[in-house]
Amino acid sequence: MKTRSMVAVAALVLVAAASWTITLEETPMKVTFLSNPITDKLNLPFSEAVRVGDLLYLSGQLGNTPGTLTLMPGGIGPETRQTMENIKAALERHGSSMDRVVKCTVFLADMKDWPAMNEAYRSYFGKMPPARSTIGTSGLALGARVEIECIAAI
Repeated sequence: MKTRSMVAVAALVLVAAASWTITLEETPMKVTFLSNPITDKLNLPFSEAVRVGDLLYLSGQLGNTPGTLTLMPGGIGPETRQTMENIKAALERHGSSMDRVVKCTVFLADMKDWPAMNEAYRSYFGKMPPARSTIGTSGLALGARVEIECIAAI
């Protein structure tokens, strides 16, 4: 009897699932390529951010002093803090903020820097940090120790 009930429930679930129809209207999303007048002078081959609908895709940020290609000295901690400050400034420049970040990808030149990077990174997000991936690399632009890209809601 128990087996028949389980089969009947499974059949009902399949019928219910088969009768659901989800219709998605195709609406063209506006795509806006965003720049920064300060970094435009550096003639880099990418946009600072791209807005698609209500999402902001921020290009990878390094721990460079704004407007220069000079990395913050002092190792992974100061470099990560500068990277996060650069992210914060870019988000604010384009209508978002740190509390609207939904996903970050961290690239580390050396995975041994993971604990120190985490210490600096953690201080920029409250009790609800965004989803995150961390990837070890064999090198980063300008000899950086860390690069972080983000996706944020606007």
